Amino acid sequence: MPSYPPTFADQVVAQPAKAQFEAFIDEHRRALTNCLDGLTEEQARRSLVVSRTTLLGLVKHATFVEKVWFDEAVTCRSRAEIGIPATPDESFVLDDGDTIASVQQAHREACAASRQATSSLDLDDTLRGNRRGPLPLRWVYLHVLRELAQHCGHADILREQLLNE
Repeated sequence: MPSYPPTFADQVVAQPAKAQFEAFIDEHRRALTNCLDGLTEEQARRSLVVSRTTLLGLVKHATFVEKVWFDEAVTCRSRAEIGIPATPDESFVLDDGDTIASVQQAHREACAASRQATSSLDLDDTLRGNRRGPLPLRWVYLHVLRELAQHCGHADILREQLLNE
């Protein structure tokens, strides 16, 4: 099973900006996938809000996010070619085969692929495959960090509700 690098944000203060961005993103990736640890399959799938948001769905969506921003945007391949949903809303939909283990594994693999896809890029390099048009990697990192931070907050609240029932 691929593992996350041991870098934590507080250990990269004196590092270049790219290493700092990556450390913060990795901390949020790790927190989001770990929100499923210790839950039952039923708990991970349980809907506690009116939207499609579930803890398992959040991690599945985060896998979609990785592929949109670090596959589609970098390689210019279409979502159909990548094998991901056409829209963010569809990425929350759970299939019968989605389990905690399978969704966590898919997320870890997508994160590892994202790291690989950006390993040779600089923050000012332009990614040309996003629907918004060309964007610098720096902006993409900030956008992904914002999205992961929001979803980590959602996950914290949902997990707290599940564990306090």
